[in-house]
Order: sequence, then structure tokens, then C-alpha cells
Amino acid sequence: MKITYTARKVNLRDNFKERVEKKLLKFEKLFSDDAVTNVVVTLEKNRQTVEITIRDNGMVYRAESTMPEMNDALDKVTDMLMRQIRKNKTKLAKKIKSGSIDDFVMQTAPEVSDEAEDDEYKIVRKKQVIIKPISVDEAILEMNMINHNFFMFINAETDEVNVVYKRANGDYGVLEPAAD
Repeated sequence: MKITYTARKVNLRDNFKERVEKKLLKFEKLFSDDAVTNVVVTLEKNRQTVEITIRDNGMVYRAESTMPEMNDALDKVTDMLMRQIRKNKTKLAKKIKSGSIDDFVMQTAPEVSDEAEDDEYKIVRKKQVIIKPISVDEAILEMNMINHNFFMFINAETDEVNVVYKRANGDYGVLEPAAD
């Protein structure tokens, strides 16, 4: 597993990096040797945010925690990742076993916009999303694995671009295109 560190407004000490590597050792058996892990640590007003994103064979696992102490945030993030993996383990195993993992996976590639917008709205980030046909249930699973509130995909049943989203009450919704 390759680990990349990004520090924002903070200097990362070697003992913190060693602690991260020790914590991530328990995940190594779950991922291939090609897995890439990004650890982002941000300091804002005496609050430290640790974000860990693991990418392996097209799958994305992500968790983020903000705490007063960096090590406490790291502990919480690794616990969140383990819960996320455990929660989705049976569904993921079923997808892997059925051989449809490639159809199930979507990857995003962030792209920062250099163009200034003249509109009233300020766009601060653009992403290009590679989308593949999957079912609504698979899209909800993927959305939960990356810990987002929405997820864009091509509906395998209709061949149209849809968006699944998490509602305030915890239920899920699907946005489908319609003319007028």
C-alpha cells in the first residue's frame, strides 16, 4: 500500500506518519499491493482534520474526522473506515464474486478550473466523473463508501444519467431526467 501525505497549515512529524502506517497495517490484508492511500491533515482554528482516502482496483473508501488533536482524529477516521468496510463487506463480496466489479466501480478525477467565472456564482472546483452503467442499489452503495450525500451514475436499466442522494431523514432519493 502506497501512502501519500498532504499537510495543510500544519507540519507532520515522523511519529504521526509512523502512527498512520501502523493504523493502516490492519487494512493491508483487505487491499492489494497496488492500493493507494491519501492522508490529508488540515489545521483550522485549533481543530485538526484528518481525511483518509484509499483507492484500490477502482474502489474508493473515504473517511474524514475533525478533532482538537490530530491523533484523536486519526483514530476516529480509521474506526470509520473499518465500520464502512465491515458494513459493505457482504455487498462488496457479492459484487467481486459475480465478476461485475468493473461495472460497479466509478472513479472521479478532480480537475481544478483556471477560468474565472463572470456569473454571480463562484465555482471553486470542477470534477470530471467517469460513469458506467450500474443499478440504483450499487450507486447507493458506492455513494455510502465514499461518504458523500449524492452520486451520479448511468442507470443500467434506463441508460440515462441519474443521481442518487441521501435525504435529511436518512432515506434515499433518485433524480431522473425528464422533458418538461
